[in-house]
Amino acid sequence: MFAGNMPFYSEGFILESALYVVATPIGNLKDITLRAIEVLADVDLIAAEDTRHTGRLLEALDIRAKLVSLHEHNERERSQSLLDRIISGESVALVSDAGTPLISDPGSRLVQSAHDQGVRVIPVPGPSALVAALSVSGLECSKFVFEGFLPAKSGARKACIEALLPERRAVIYYESPHRIVDTLADMAEIIPNRRMVLARELTKTFETVFRAEVGEVLDFVTADTNQQKGEFVLIVEGTKDQGQEEAWELAGRMLKRLADELPPKQVAGIVSDITGIKKNELYQSLLSIQKKN
Repeated sequence: MFAGNMPFYSEGFILESALYVVATPIGNLKDITLRAIEVLADVDLIAAEDTRHTGRLLEALDIRAKLVSLHEHNERERSQSLLDRIISGESVALVSDAGTPLISDPGSRLVQSAHDQGVRVIPVPGPSALVAALSVSGLECSKFVFEGFLPAKSGARKACIEALLPERRAVIYYESPHRIVDTLADMAEIIPNRRMVLARELTKTFETVFRAEVGEVLDFVTADTNQQKGEFVLIVEGTKDQGQEEAWELAGRMLKRLADELPPKQVAGIVSDITGIKKNELYQSLLSIQKKN
């Protein structure tokens, strides 16, 4: 049922002057919403992460629209010109290559500036890879942490993984095909027996959802090169060790307090003696904390 007498779909409806943040399919084109089609068909301009990619989507939907690129390399200088058009009375849609914009995609500067200048921002919700993966994971994920893409270099990547060892919520990462094996290998070195889900090419022809311990997932992917292709969502189950969680909470407070007073290795040694956590894990966690600060 739909509220009131609002039509399920209407052609040529009038958009207000605003920035529309529009979710698009992550694979299967049938996942686009009717409202997204309406908005994309009627806005004055579509700001796309890759105009060629979005152009193919619009062609499939038989939509003819004016496109302009908005990506990480030009967002700073292009945002204001887009907002000026909205302020002058036009409507603009923001889309990414797939899924919901701003989720590990460009657009945050544009949306922030829109709010700062009193421009209305309207969500047009739809597909999201991380939510799709969560829904089929079979893990406890009523609470979760989204980390986006891990660092490209192994040392920094391991530090990020180790820093989240005490996290009781599910931890979600995105990963690319050229780093998936290395990332899983780093995870297997640190948390080989933690349960996780690998979701690959969601909603596409060769979709994979594989749940197992981290070490088993690494074996599964390395044994089949086809499982190393496409885009990945990795969901790592949170720790169930309450004592370990409490030890890490204490360790985190101590690391931050002592870091300004003593060298990192000495800090790690002191905190290790008190909490029982391995010195190397504490040292890597401290380096990660210092890097973020």
